[in-house]
Amino acid sequence: MAHVRIVRETPLSAVEAWRRLTDWERHGDVVPLTRVTVATPPPTAAGTVFVARTGVGRCAFDDPMEVVAWQPPRRCRMVKRGRFVTGWAEFEVRPLGSGGARVEWREELRVRGVPAVADPLLAAAGRRMFGRAVAGLLRDGSP
Repeated sequence: MAHVRIVRETPLSAVEAWRRLTDWERHGDVVPLTRVTVATPPPTAAGTVFVARTGVGRCAFDDPMEVVAWQPPRRCRMVKRGRFVTGWAEFEVRPLGSGGARVEWREELRVRGVPAVADPLLAAAGRRMFGRAVAGLLRDGSP
């Protein structure tokens, strides 16, 4: 499995950082060629399912995820239940003494058909993509 770890500090409060990270549809705004839909009714809790569809036209795949741990505004863990991408992702939000927050995003993923020898490349790509996504979700001026 490819291992990804991203740490970001933000001037946002921990509550606001949490709100932005758990606005699942907005993840599609910061991950290229991706649209996210929530398959279960609100509010988010353990058992919530959402699907990230990535690609263009027929060259696309679904990445269904289920929230398995929900401890707002501190920790969320999701399990990837797709046929193409499997693994898990989780993030923690901690307040900083300065009034801001520290976000730590961890992910382990496997892509079907990609051999384990490619895990370091997959991890590097994941750090870049998820790092940009987390930064985009936390960016000042975001709705």
